[in-house]
Amino acid sequence: MIFWRTFLQSLKLPSKQAMFKLNRTGMDITVIYMFILLFFISLPTLIHQIMSTTGPTANLNIVFLLIYFFIFSYLPLTMIVFLLLSIVAYIGTWIAKFLHRKLRFSLLWKMSAYLTTIPFLIYMILSFFKTVNDQFLWFIFIYALAFLVKVITIYPKRRRRNKQ
Repeated sequence: MIFWRTFLQSLKLPSKQAMFKLNRTGMDITVIYMFILLFFISLPTLIHQIMSTTGPTANLNIVFLLIYFFIFSYLPLTMIVFLLLSIVAYIGTWIAKFLHRKLRFSLLWKMSAYLTTIPFLIYMILSFFKTVNDQFLWFIFIYALAFLVKVITIYPKRRRRNKQ
């Protein structure tokens, strides 16, 4: 239930209300949400491998096919996405500093993860109809970075202390 609510809220980003609701979710929920989202994104590849009559997966038992899918498709995709989310969040910390916002890396990573929901859904839908190049991940990277700037600007500026 919490993942469904998280999914619905992430579709509403970068609205202020959705952003503050998603801030209240724990990092564990965010990471599990990303694993689930990436699994659904990988489904077109799995279906393609199951239906394939040629190639390395054509004559594999279903158990070995699932292992093959996990090792050579799901796991690399997950590693690349988590790395890109970390890079986006790190760049976001510099942007937040420049815009005088007091935001931590963990919060920016969480928002970056939720911001990728819409482009990942587009990627999944396109993958069912045709082969989508992995260069689409760069589009997701740029999309997340652009909307992360919008999210950062929603937070209030840091108050300056008066030195006495």
